[in-house]
Amino acid sequence: MSSRTDTDVVALPEATGGGASDPIGPGLTGPGPTGPGPVGPGPTGQDPAGPGSLTGAKVTEAHVTAARTGEAITTSALHAAATGADTFPGVLREALNRRGLSLERVSERLRVRGITISQATLSSWQRGRSQPERARSLRAVEVLEEILELPAGTLRSLLGPRRPRGRITPPGAEGAALQILGEDSVVEKALGARFRHFNQESGSLVVHDIVKVGESGTLSGISTTSVLRASRAGADRAIFVLSFDDEAAEPVDIRVTCGRLVEATYLKGLKSLVLEIHFGRQLAKLDTTVVTYAVDVSPSETPATHYERWSRTNLHEYLQQVFFHPGALPSDCHRYVREKVGAPPRSRRRIPLSDSHDVHVLTSRCKPGVHGVAWDYGTGTDGTGGRPG
Repeated sequence: MSSRTDTDVVALPEATGGGASDPIGPGLTGPGPTGPGPVGPGPTGQDPAGPGSLTGAKVTEAHVTAARTGEAITTSALHAAATGADTFPGVLREALNRRGLSLERVSERLRVRGITISQATLSSWQRGRSQPERARSLRAVEVLEEILELPAGTLRSLLGPRRPRGRITPPGAEGAALQILGEDSVVEKALGARFRHFNQESGSLVVHDIVKVGESGTLSGISTTSVLRASRAGADRAIFVLSFDDEAAEPVDIRVTCGRLVEATYLKGLKSLVLEIHFGRQLAKLDTTVVTYAVDVSPSETPATHYERWSRTNLHEYLQQVFFHPGALPSDCHRYVREKVGAPPRSRRRIPLSDSHDVHVLTSRCKPGVHGVAWDYGTGTDGTGGRPG
C-alpha cells in the first residue's frame, strides 16, 4: 500500500506506497495526492458529529455525497448541471464525474453515434482551453447531453461567442498543478470544477506530515499540520485531497483540531477523500493560519512501501515523519524526489531508523515536485526487518 499527498492535495498509498500534496489537500496511495489548498468562499456547515470530527457511519451521511459510480456529486453541482448556472467547462466536468465516465469512453460513445471527437479535444473542452464551435462539435455537444443525462440544451446554452484561435494558457494555479500532476489526474477528477480555482486564496508555507504504519505493515493513519498564508484578503478555507491506492484502505475517522471541518467527501471510485476545512475567520492579506487534521485508515491487505507529498509551490519547510510498529520494522528506508507524478525518482538517499522506530526528512526551501520516503522489508517475518505477513 502506498500514499501520496499534495500541499494542496493528499494521497494515501496503495498496495505499493503512499503520498501527500500541497494545498490541494493530502494524497494517499494510501494517502492521496497533494495537500490542502484554499479555493475561496464556498458553502459552510457544521459536522454532524461535532466540530472537526467525522467518524464511522457519519462518513456516509450529510458531509459525504456519492453517486452510484462512487463519484461525488453535490447539490450545487446538480443544480448547475440542471439549470446551466455555471460555465460550460465546469458543468461538463461535473457531469463527467457524476456519470463516472472516462474521456476515452465518452469519445467511443460519440464515435458509435457517428461523431468523431478525440479525447484531447474533450479534455480541452472540460478545461476551458477551447470550446465547441464548428457544426460537428456543436452536434457532439447535443449528443453529450444525452450521454451525460443532462437536460437538453444544458451545455449548448453555456457556450459563449467564438474564441480566438490558439491554445488558451491555464491560470497560474491550474498550470502549476498540471506541471506536477499531469492531465486527467485523480486530483483533477476529485475536485471537478474546483480544480481550476483551488488554492488561489492562500498557500502553504510549512507542512508537517506524520504517517503511521501498523503491525501488519499497512497504513493506519496520517496527520498533517499546515501553516498557510493568505494571498488576498478574505481567504477563509482550504481544500485537501487524500488519495488511496488500495481500495481496501478507506477513511474511518477524521479529526480536525485546528480549523473546522465543513466537508468530507469520500469518492470510492477514485479512492480519494476531499476535505474542506474552514479557518474559523477571514484572513487579511499575508495573514497566516494553522490547519491540523488527522485521518485514520481502515486495515488493508497489502503492506505499504512508500509515502509521497506532491507540492506545486515552494514551501519554506517540509517535515515528513513515518512511524513503524515495532512488529513491522523495515530493513531499509530512503528518501527521494520526483520532478512530477510518474517521473523516475532522483536524489535517492538512505535515511536511518531511530530508536523510536521512525524515520524523518526535513527539507528547507522545498521546491515544487514530489517528495517521498520509501521503505523495504526483508524476506523474513519476525518483525525485525522481515516483511509483515
